[in-house]
Amino acid sequence: MGPTNKAGTTAASSTPLPSRERRPSTSAPITDLQGPVGPANFTRPKHKRTVTGFGPGEIKSVEASIPEPQRAAWRKFTPKPFSTTEEFEKETVRHIETTLARSLYNCDEAAAYAGTALAFRDRLVLDWNKTQQTQTFADQKRIYYLSLEFLMGRALDNAMLNVDKKDVAREGLDDLGFRMEDIISQEHDAALGNGGLGRLAACFLDSMASLNYPAWGYGLRYRYGIFKQEIVDGYQVEVPDYWLDFNPWEFPRHDITVDVQFYGNVNRWQDDEGKQQSSWEGGEIVKAIAFDVPIPGYKTPTCNNLRLWGSKAASGEFDFQKFNSGEYESSVADQQRAETISAVLYPNDNLERGKELRLKQQYFWCAASLYDIVRRFKKSKRPWKDFTSQVAIQLNDTHPTLAIPELLRILIDIEGLEWDEAWNIVQKTFGYTNHTVLPEALEKWSVPLMQHLLPRHLQIIYDINLHFLQFVERNFPKDREMLSRVSIIEESSPQMVRMAYLALIGSHKVNGVAELHSDLIKTTIFKDFVKIYGPDKFTNVTNGITPRRWLHQANPRLSELIASKLGGHEFLKDLTLLHKLESFVDEKEFRKDFRDIKYANKVRLAKHIKEHNGVTVNPAALFDVQVKRIHEYKRQQLNIFGVIHRYLQLKSMSAEDKKKAQPRVSIFGGKAAPGYWMAKTVIHLVNQVGKVVNSDPDVGDLLKVIFLEDYNVSKAEIITPASDISEHISTAGTEASGTSNMKFCLNGGLIIGTCDGANIEITREIGEQNIFLFGNLAEDVEDLRHAHLYEKYELDPQLAKVFESIRSGTFGDAGQFGALLNGIVEHGDYYLVSDDFASYVKTQELIDESFKNTEEWTSKMILSVARMGFFSSDRCIDEYAEAIWNVEPLVPKEDEK
Repeated sequence: MGPTNKAGTTAASSTPLPSRERRPSTSAPITDLQGPVGPANFTRPKHKRTVTGFGPGEIKSVEASIPEPQRAAWRKFTPKPFSTTEEFEKETVRHIETTLARSLYNCDEAAAYAGTALAFRDRLVLDWNKTQQTQTFADQKRIYYLSLEFLMGRALDNAMLNVDKKDVAREGLDDLGFRMEDIISQEHDAALGNGGLGRLAACFLDSMASLNYPAWGYGLRYRYGIFKQEIVDGYQVEVPDYWLDFNPWEFPRHDITVDVQFYGNVNRWQDDEGKQQSSWEGGEIVKAIAFDVPIPGYKTPTCNNLRLWGSKAASGEFDFQKFNSGEYESSVADQQRAETISAVLYPNDNLERGKELRLKQQYFWCAASLYDIVRRFKKSKRPWKDFTSQVAIQLNDTHPTLAIPELLRILIDIEGLEWDEAWNIVQKTFGYTNHTVLPEALEKWSVPLMQHLLPRHLQIIYDINLHFLQFVERNFPKDREMLSRVSIIEESSPQMVRMAYLALIGSHKVNGVAELHSDLIKTTIFKDFVKIYGPDKFTNVTNGITPRRWLHQANPRLSELIASKLGGHEFLKDLTLLHKLESFVDEKEFRKDFRDIKYANKVRLAKHIKEHNGVTVNPAALFDVQVKRIHEYKRQQLNIFGVIHRYLQLKSMSAEDKKKAQPRVSIFGGKAAPGYWMAKTVIHLVNQVGKVVNSDPDVGDLLKVIFLEDYNVSKAEIITPASDISEHISTAGTEASGTSNMKFCLNGGLIIGTCDGANIEITREIGEQNIFLFGNLAEDVEDLRHAHLYEKYELDPQLAKVFESIRSGTFGDAGQFGALLNGIVEHGDYYLVSDDFASYVKTQELIDESFKNTEEWTSKMILSVARMGFFSSDRCIDEYAEAIWNVEPLVPKEDEK
């Protein structure tokens, strides 16, 4: 017999043996020999080792099979977390010297950041491993949070504060010759999200870990994020966001891969028992590779997991045959096509290929995540009927809706369950959070596209729709028109799949994210479904934010001041304790400290503006901030028109009147989607206005207009504590909740806003006298829009003057802004800019007067902070856990700390 080659065949043999499955050596089982082998005192380990761990049932027998000497050796050398300054320095220097191969002589700030981050990462990993073991042992229900965005922000500062070792690190870095602030600023924000949806997901992960809930997040690992925003000649320019050059916070799990299928066809047949069977065959396979990120809780050993999926070609990265025959570009084509799936968040879908890529992204992430969740459940050896008592999956908006037909496909096609049982499991597993009532944001995919990309899923969606419509017909036999209104398939040309309806029908609970929003979805987009299912299927969980990042991390001096009054930092775990601050509202020293902190934060932002925009602003001026995604419904255009109005007023004032005017700095920030031309026009107008106003000697320090490019979480941490007033001015009924309004209030910044989203609940909590509300109410919006189109429409006279100044070329080429103005003047002013303009301007005048009264303003700031206890993401997570997920916290044992 000849020598055996790697394929498992012998060199002399002509008939090949079946190829042996290749597995990493860590998961190759050690043969289960019975009894001793070799000398009497020689034992051999009989436990198997696996990459992805064991189920709870297997762990105990595996543990028992590990000989005591091996356990003792492992225990002896298990790393211990550092706790002193000296231990921190030892770990940091070790990483700089050995992991980075740097020395004392070439250790710059980037290397010091890397060493510090790796030292803290190692510390987190110990808790992370223990948490995963504890959760597996406990074998209780887990939450799986599916979100296309996780806007995490910087991880090092968050990790230092959560494990309560920032002072240790500060001292250690000081010994090594570095300033903490410089080291923190070396970190690149994780480019995994864009707006409030992604930041909410990040706050929720923080709260789930801090409250000890067993939870995993699942997302995509975008190599270039949404994009890095640069402002060139006043225009937004998108460039790739290279954030992964060095990322110590992720662990590539190259051994955890999932094959994800696209295209192909469906083969249907009857088996021997007459049961209809389906299998999805052919097409293209793309590999999903897991990357894990530890999510530490605040002052708890619980450290949960965020799993992000990267994509690569299943066939390997490189086609040697093509390369050798001179086809160099196509030799890597498979790899490039696969990698585009996880390249960019929200690829521009103005083109058909962009739409296909976006749908591909969504399925790729849902399929990989579901495979992982099901694999973990199957390890427990439980029957399928127990799935819903072990697994709760939350869909963060409509993006992960394909998880519903995907779980059905797994249960029916692969696991062989009957339709009724499978559908029952699916409905009890999923919860759906709706984030918008805007029709364009309620995703729809064309049937031909889905037929082409996901043929089996389209069949399943048709089956779900058939069962659902039969149910509706039985219960509402006289309302024939309801069937077409509630059908998942929209009868348009081409037909469309309504993803929001699929998410609603496939979930046991649907929640809005603020009281007004939850009421609106029941009376507008989901009105018929309330009739069909009754009101109990719908609930509300008003959004919240994590006080750890948005107070303790973003505004450490304010956090310390509050702690000094409340006797400790317990309020960071129970934000309702802030109400005790009210008793200090009249204390002179406290008021002075509060104002000093606000001023210091404004000085920090003024330095940032000088450094990045080259404009000098006066920290004593009123800082007026609007930072968020640029979108017509958020009405940055109303804000900039208001700024132009103020500019025109200042220009016409006498020198005496100017002395009485309140100086203001109007600060904008946010990204516009690459294909959203109207939003990009708003950015251009803001920058053009800034160019004119900031260099006008007539106005001087009375008005400055700043656009901060590439707005992200780290910039928000500088901007939020520095605001005097922040703008949350969406057209009433369009903003689901908003969370930046909560961040500003928690940092003593007051709000100018419409009666929309969470502004309503914030008003109820902090009192009408501490918020500046203006504009029409949600119930009047439709009537006003109707009147614009079918009755006489008159532009607000003050706004007309603003438009005249734009058209006369005051701010550059008027043609650039024609579409923006025409949308208001000639096309119905859908977002009611003109209707709300007079009210907006009047309210801004009230703000000027109020700000001049320093004592009154100080009281408003302190009361805003004191009454924000309700808006913690911890409260949200407890509400989800009780009303939607039915899951309990798993508190770590004391001895594990």
